[in-house]
Amino acid sequence: MTRKGFVIFVTFVVACSCVLGRAAAAQDAQPLRLSLEEARTRAVAASHRLAEARARASVAEAAVEIRQVADRPVVGASAGYTRTNHVTEFLFPGPTGGPRVLYPDVPDNYRTRVDLQWPIYTGGRTDALERAARADASAAEADVAAAQADLRLEVTRAFWAVVTAQATAVVVQQGLTRAQAHLSDVRQRFAAGLIPPNEVAAAQAQESRDRMLLIEAGNQRALASAELARLIGVDLLQPIDPVEALDVPAAPASPLAALVADARGLRNERRALEQRIAAADEQRLAAEAGRRPTVAVTGGFDYARPNPRIFPRARRWDDSWDAGIAVGWSLWDGGRTRAEARQAAGIAAASRQRLAEFDSVLALEVQQRLLDIDSGRAAIAAADDAVRAAGEARRVVAERYGSGVATQTDVLDAEVALLQAGLDRTRALAGVRLADARLARALGR
Repeated sequence: MTRKGFVIFVTFVVACSCVLGRAAAAQDAQPLRLSLEEARTRAVAASHRLAEARARASVAEAAVEIRQVADRPVVGASAGYTRTNHVTEFLFPGPTGGPRVLYPDVPDNYRTRVDLQWPIYTGGRTDALERAARADASAAEADVAAAQADLRLEVTRAFWAVVTAQATAVVVQQGLTRAQAHLSDVRQRFAAGLIPPNEVAAAQAQESRDRMLLIEAGNQRALASAELARLIGVDLLQPIDPVEALDVPAAPASPLAALVADARGLRNERRALEQRIAAADEQRLAAEAGRRPTVAVTGGFDYARPNPRIFPRARRWDDSWDAGIAVGWSLWDGGRTRAEARQAAGIAAASRQRLAEFDSVLALEVQQRLLDIDSGRAAIAAADDAVRAAGEARRVVAERYGSGVATQTDVLDAEVALLQAGLDRTRALAGVRLADARLARALGR
């Protein structure tokens, strides 16, 4: 083996050892017992998607601060140095007969200035932009709340998926135990010469099928547990043990109209749309304010060598100041202001149509979730009856088979029917739990 091949082999062995060691450590780790509310709390703290939404909300808050300070005075300081060419000095005779310099040769020019700009009237543009920024910030906060509600629903779905897979494994394990007991009984009958060998093979096939279903249920539980672990921010190999049972939730007490009204008041997506409509309206007002004049107070203090405001020029440092009021009025901008106003008005109109669509879909969504819960409750009641009926049928068939008046096929059919009834009940319970979680999400709770 070459040196390069040996290095690759050692690296592969070390990597495999780390993976196997990690898997073994995860198997030896104590299961993490979690309630649904604890899982939601952990997910909110660990979610990168929620952290991104919060970061966007902080950006919107910073935009509000930018708009707030837009009408405050701005004070700046500047300094500069300029080198000019030499010029001929301008002289004239002084009172005493000697020459007096009016324009000296000063090639080195230094200038410092403190400047003030203070907009005192902008036609309402600054205030409108600030209100628009506040509306955008409120919409961003609503987006954070909506993202948190989506995350809670996702965690709830994963949590009940783990519970459902666990309950499914229990049902299949019970069926496997019955199949193993039946297989043992069939083998004893075959050894005694009471039945043909094909009945043993049929019992073995049923036992193998139940074992396969148990493996599938275990794999589904592992996958659901890994998904829940990802959401709550723990190791994917960390075993999770839900502490809540798969039972029937309480039925909604309010009628459909009341629930829809509550949803319109609680849904953060709707609040975000309303705030974005308000922001677009304020943006339109800000654009229309461009047709009005602006007034600003200006001023400054200069300290320069030579100071161009001092006559005659001299090779020395002099100070000066200025203050004034500047008025600006855009008389014609080529249609820019009108286009900006139309753009903002179009955004507001589109958001209003989206809000109307949201309201119509919201009512349908709430009604659909209520019907899902109603159908699920009916399915649970039917599954309970089916489990009782299948259990009683299996008991009767087992007694008849023991008495020799029923066939092996009858026993296997009864076993399959009982197992299927138990699985149907588990699925019905999970469906109601998921429908209840979706209803809570539709209501904005």
